[in-house]
Parts: sequence; C-alpha cells; structure tokens
Amino acid sequence: MELDISHFELPFFTNLLILLVTARLLGEVFERFKQPSMIGEIIAGIILGPSMFDIIHRTESIQVISDLGVFLLIILAGLEIEVENILKSFRGKNLIILILGFIVPLGSGVLVGHFFGLQIMTTMFLGLCIAITALPVSIRILMDLGKLNTKIGQTIISNAIFDDILALSVLGVLLNLKGTDLSFHAILVTSSISLLKLLLFISILAVSYFLIQKITNKGNYIEVSLNKLLHFMKGKESLFVVFFAFILLFSMVTEMLGFHFVIGAFFASMLLSESIIGKKHLESVQHTTSSLANGFLAPIFFAAIGLEFNFFSINNWWLLVAVVLVSYFSKILGGYTGSKIAGLNHKTSSVIGMGLNARGIMELVIANIAYKANLITSEIFSILVIMGVLTTLTTPIMLKWGFNRIEKAKAKSTNVLPQKEIKET
Repeated sequence: MELDISHFELPFFTNLLILLVTARLLGEVFERFKQPSMIGEIIAGIILGPSMFDIIHRTESIQVISDLGVFLLIILAGLEIEVENILKSFRGKNLIILILGFIVPLGSGVLVGHFFGLQIMTTMFLGLCIAITALPVSIRILMDLGKLNTKIGQTIISNAIFDDILALSVLGVLLNLKGTDLSFHAILVTSSISLLKLLLFISILAVSYFLIQKITNKGNYIEVSLNKLLHFMKGKESLFVVFFAFILLFSMVTEMLGFHFVIGAFFASMLLSESIIGKKHLESVQHTTSSLANGFLAPIFFAAIGLEFNFFSINNWWLLVAVVLVSYFSKILGGYTGSKIAGLNHKTSSVIGMGLNARGIMELVIANIAYKANLITSEIFSILVIMGVLTTLTTPIMLKWGFNRIEKAKAKSTNVLPQKEIKET
C-alpha cells in the first residue's frame, strides 16, 4: 500500500526552524557576494516549497509571522525617510524625473496586461509593481557603491521615496475596488470614495506633522516629555511600547478607512525623526526593530514568498519575458527621459534610469498583498517574484558600470574645465 504524504504537514515550530535556518544560511551566502540577503531567503522558500522539494507549505501560522515581517519592514523603510526631504524633492525640475519615472513604467505595465488580455485589476497591479523603486534596496546598493550622498544618489533616493508613497496610495485605492463589478460607474464611485478617504488620511498626517513641527520649534519638548514618560513607566522596553502604540494607532486608522495596515505604518514611521524624539531614542528604536525584523521576521516573510512561488504555475512564458523586459526598459526609459528633460546630460541620465530599476522589498510586499487578496493569480505572482529578484540582482552591476563611465570621463577631463556630468556626480 502506497503512503500518501501529499497533505502531510510538519509541526509549526519544525517548519519555522527549517525556514529560518535555511533562509539565513542562503541569505548569508548572498551577503558574501554583496547581494541583498532577501534574494537568498526567497530562494530558500523556493527550494523548500512546491517548486522543488515541497517540504513546507504556507500555513495560516506562517502567514501571521509573514504579516509581522511586512509590518516591521515597512516601518524600517519609513524611518529612513525625512518628511523635509520629500517636500524638497517635489520642487523644481526634479519633479519631472519623479513623475516620468513612475508614469512611464506604470503605463507600460498596464499595456502589457492589456495586450495579454489580463483582467483589469491584475493589469493595474502589474503596472503598479513594475512602477516601483524599492527604497531600502536602493539605499543599500548606493551605500555599497559609496554613492549614497552624491547628487545622483540623492536623486535616485528621492525617486524611490516618491514611488513608494505613490504606490502605497494607489494600493489603497485598488484594494477598495475589490468586490465591485468594475464597470465605469462602479470604478468612478469607488475611486472617488477611496480618494476622499485617502485625502482624509493625508489631512490627518499633515495636521499631525505640523503640530509636531510647531511643538518641536519651541524646543525639544516632545523628547523631554517622552523621557519623563519613560522614567514614569517601570516596565521593560517602554520606549518600544510607546513607539509601536503610535505606529499601530495610524495602522488602525487606515484599516478603519478601508486601506491596508502597511499604509498607516509607513506614513506614521515617517513622522518620527531624530529632531522629534531625539537621536538616542531613534537609534534605539531602529536597532530593536531591525534586530527583530532582519534577524527573524523578515527572513520568514521572504522565505514564505518563495513558498508561494510556483515555477509550474507559469504557463505563459511570453508574458514572463514581456514583464521582465518591459520592467527594465520602461523604468530606465522613464528615469532617463525625465532626467534629460530636467537638463541633465546623457551619462548622468542613464545612471539615474538604471538606479531606479531595483524593485526588491516594496514590489514583493505589494505583490504579496495582491495575491493574498486574490487580485492576482499564482502565475502572475510568480512572474512578479522573478521580475523583482532579477531587477534587484542586476541593478548594482548596471550602476557600477554607469558610475565607472562617469569616473572615466572625469579622469579624461583632469586638465580641462569640469564637464556638467562631473558636477552632477
């Protein structure tokens, strides 16, 4: 008699142990080759999942751990952003780069979906995932290349911030469209209601920001008050409790408005800067959050993405090729065209376009949310995972090549007047 093990499940903590150890081991391997550890963690899930050995399946318990991982990753991304930098990036010619760097790939992704006859919601999510530039991945790549604080580096980062904020906002609108008949009238009504809700949330954020700024301008009142509160509280890790209570408050508001909790978490964490809560407190929160996220929850989340990835679900290989090619071409074209219109030269514009190409964490988070909401199929999800991994792996190589071109031009012009591209580096 043949034993049927197709529905056999290992105990939860056994699954967790295997996932965590395998993910961290492969993540470490990729770190050694100066690649994001998330790539190795995803591959760990692919190896353990249905595409290869089919040892572990994504259960509800693993889903909960993954959601916590998403929550902390989004918070870490938000903590990297200064609201003042966002406001600065929306000024002048840089705004042209921001708009074209998002609109061109978004429109290209929508055209691909339409050409292959995909459903409207699937098409929109496809365009959205292609339009993203992952902020945490971009920061890491530029830091490794030593170009984070250059003019080109800051342009790429401001674009990544803009893309992440806009993508999360559009995500909220698309999730509210779920369950409608997607007729023109339904889309118009639902979109209008969603936009009003979004404007309400943005208004809450704006009021919170200006109140915080007004209080901060009078001195370090918030930091002093926070110190008094922490001194009064006798429990351990009180700062962590206060911090997460603030984040969860905004997450609760976004959920009440019908948006995903990550939107509230992302924007709330943006409000907490060094000037508000103090350098010591901010570093403490970042360290604790990063340790919990990168040490445990994030590897489980990325490995769980690998578990959901199913190589055998991909039937339309032309769609895969189209998505990958369009994701590269449209993002680079959008950044390049916007930079040229903004008055930058050819080499600088090329590097900016290449720098916007890494999708990484944010694209995978949004793809995962869409898949869990049954808005994209397993095939589309697997294609988006491949696209996210490929663009993240190749962006450092392309950027290094692009910066080397500028360095060579700089070396050639040692005895002549500096060229425009050198100043822009």
